[in-house]
Amino acid sequence: MTDHTPVTLFGESHWDSPFVFTAVVALEEKRVPYEVVPFDLDKKEHLANEAFVRGSLTERVPAIRHGGFWLSESSAIVEYLEEIFPIPKHDPLLPEGPWERARARQVMAWLRSDLYGLREDRPTTTMFYERATAPLSSKGRAAADKLIRVTEALLPSTGAPPFGVNFCLADADLSFMLHRLILNGDDVPPRVRAYAEKHWARPSVQVFVRHAR
Repeated sequence: MTDHTPVTLFGESHWDSPFVFTAVVALEEKRVPYEVVPFDLDKKEHLANEAFVRGSLTERVPAIRHGGFWLSESSAIVEYLEEIFPIPKHDPLLPEGPWERARARQVMAWLRSDLYGLREDRPTTTMFYERATAPLSSKGRAAADKLIRVTEALLPSTGAPPFGVNFCLADADLSFMLHRLILNGDDVPPRVRAYAEKHWARPSVQVFVRHAR
């Protein structure tokens, strides 16, 4: 397969999935042409699509089809795009240094497997549709405090980027999680807010944020 082999991204019609977000940002950063096929997950449209069910294996979005190859799960998609569209022709999605790359992978894996109280109190619908009206619960507050603590620990006091590069996908994913708080008016320390807002404004991120809903 070449750079000219079409890429199709299978997503969801509400455009509020953090996992589809990662895939969109990855494709935008790689600057490869792609088309999006959105499914209404509430109506289980993805399960009615035989090609998707067979190709995706896990029946979950996001998934991509690149030529005759299918792949689902956002973390796997990131790794695939990094390998199939390599530097220097394409921009990297993850840092080059082994320590920095490992840290970025750690943070991305953590964001996918923790902070459930925050996810419950500040679901992505409150980011893109109606804002939350209730204060954070005790579980939500504990998750928010952990998110902020980890982010502060990642941000060097020198002002250097946390993953050793000006941008990588871990920055985008971390910014997304922090914006569950920022967009809902919850308290976020100035240094953490500045970091999150900087990456939220990145063009590849804004492709997802500003998509019609």
